[in-house]
Amino acid sequence: MLIKDWMTREPITITDETSMIKAIHLMKQHRFRRLPVVHQGQLVGMVTDRDLKEASPSKATTLDVHELYYLLAELQVKEIMTRDPISVSQDDTVERAAQLMLEHTISGLPVVDAHGALLGIITQSDVFRAFMHITGIRQGGVQFALRLEDRPGLIKEVVDLLRARGARFVSLLTSYTSAREGYRDIYLRVKNLPPEAVQAAKEELASHYEVLYVIQEGERGS
Repeated sequence: MLIKDWMTREPITITDETSMIKAIHLMKQHRFRRLPVVHQGQLVGMVTDRDLKEASPSKATTLDVHELYYLLAELQVKEIMTRDPISVSQDDTVERAAQLMLEHTISGLPVVDAHGALLGIITQSDVFRAFMHITGIRQGGVQFALRLEDRPGLIKEVVDLLRARGARFVSLLTSYTSAREGYRDIYLRVKNLPPEAVQAAKEELASHYEVLYVIQEGERGS
């Protein structure tokens, strides 16, 4: 899955000369947690709600309301923003964006072209939407999780067994993360299996393979 299919295009931006008080207003108005900062169309920084909170006077300040307003109006975003933020290309994968967010403990990334012009922004929420899409959870059905030996042909055996019982496949994911050496975990989501067929399939699978769990979920709107 490519970032260009999940990012928010033409996001609201501010310039590096935008006042801190205007940035605060925009974030509150649109319920944003971050704003890209541009200069002549080029991405030059990112400012987050955390940056704004840390730069704001504490509640214990001795400034009166007029002095506080003046201070926030005079302070420009370029003085508190993160310069040259980590960014991604629209042709990078969503998985790559998720990896960068996790590694750097950030919840959103600007998307730029080869010349540094801002094209969009991708956030954790976009990654979650993409994850829900590839797992097919919104389509409901049944998820079978199994631990299989890591050798050719086993996944096909499982697929053929379920298909023989009338299952329609929604998604198939595989992982080595929690499986012991020489094994892998697979997660299959299927539809069109009545409860009695689910139970029969579970019993048949368990007689040949290690079944981790079987979860029946109601259908949801797409």
